[in-house]
Amino acid sequence: MQHPRPRPLSPHLTVWRWQIWAIASITHRITGIGLYVVGMLMFTWFLVSLSLGPEPYAIFCSFAGSWFGQLILIGLTWAMFQHMASGIRHLFMDTGKGFGSVVSRHSAAATFIFSITLTVTFWIYIWIR
Repeated sequence: MQHPRPRPLSPHLTVWRWQIWAIASITHRITGIGLYVVGMLMFTWFLVSLSLGPEPYAIFCSFAGSWFGQLILIGLTWAMFQHMASGIRHLFMDTGKGFGSVVSRHSAAATFIFSITLTVTFWIYIWIR
């Protein structure tokens, strides 16, 4: 049986624009998953290599000190700070505050500013000491 008229497409798909609060919310979920998967793999590798002796630990340290290992560690650091900042933002929203459009946009942007600033500060401190 054929419909007499074709069904309309969802118009919101063509007019919807990404908002900073939506990006912050999606990023919160992605960083949580990334911290769990990548972070736990790195942490498990670290602990296992530490328990197996100097050679496996040296292999881990060699990887962690490489450009790729440093990139992963920087990414994990940013993900941790971003997830923490977004969690604090959600904690305030759980109290009923911060739902206004201006406050919501500002607090979402603040999570990115906070996480990037802390990540850069942390890694500068690590590299210069």
